[in-house]
Amino acid sequence: MSMSVEDNLFGIHGKALALRSQRLSLLASNIANASTPGYKARDIDFEAALKDATTRQAGGSGGDVAKAADDAMGYRVPLQPSLDGNTVELSTEQTLFAENAVKYRTTLSFLEGRVNTITRALKGE
Repeated sequence: MSMSVEDNLFGIHGKALALRSQRLSLLASNIANASTPGYKARDIDFEAALKDATTRQAGGSGGDVAKAADDAMGYRVPLQPSLDGNTVELSTEQTLFAENAVKYRTTLSFLEGRVNTITRALKGE
């Protein structure tokens, strides 16, 4: 399926799902490294990444979601720095992970509904 057809069917939600998935992986990595000395917590500015991905699409570069996520990634500044240099604050990471997981599921549900609608239309129901 070409990008323009995919964009017409799913709109911005396909890119949003891919970005949310990448953010879930990044937050899980932060949580897994909560006790690793010197580990720096990272996060993706979701809104900036999504805007960048849609701008790339409009500009004709194919809407590279991975590149947009990389460009919108940064290090988190901790409220209370650890003595070992680790910047992961477990409660913050867990909250952001749970929030992003709910948004991921919501986006996925929307896309599932869209696919079901298209499938029913193709079957003539």
